[in-house]
Amino acid sequence: MSTKKPTSTTADVIRNSGVKATPARVRVLDLLSAAEKPMSHADIDATLLAGGGSPMDKVTLYRVLDALVAKELVLKAVDVQGVFRYSDVAAKKRHAGHVHFHCMGCGGMFCLKAKSPEPPRLPRGFRLREAEFDVRGTCPECLGVSPAVTG
Repeated sequence: MSTKKPTSTTADVIRNSGVKATPARVRVLDLLSAAEKPMSHADIDATLLAGGGSPMDKVTLYRVLDALVAKELVLKAVDVQGVFRYSDVAAKKRHAGHVHFHCMGCGGMFCLKAKSPEPPRLPRGFRLREAEFDVRGTCPECLGVSPAVTG
């Protein structure tokens, strides 16, 4: 007899964070959990519209994102263009330990097969919470070229 632990639904995850699992919060967290890269407010809005279902008011979407960020279910970061991008917290674990390339043209983020360097040694009294290493430039699509094939 299998005693497999049941998986939590998105609604359970939201409820366990201490807030009500509204349909809007569930939709947004599901979307961000399935996203391959961080999404802007406009990206989320367009994807929700394209996915059918009822449209979400832009202010409601901002409030949903703010609530999910406050409960640490979603990460909020500013890209190189100054646009806020959102991702689910599981992305932080998936993206730890390697370098990211941020395109200054489209704002896209790409994972590189390069280990992050060791953080610098801090002066006495400082405590490191986290360190990230990112590189910035222009992606092949924005340059209009094919990406190099690497082995």
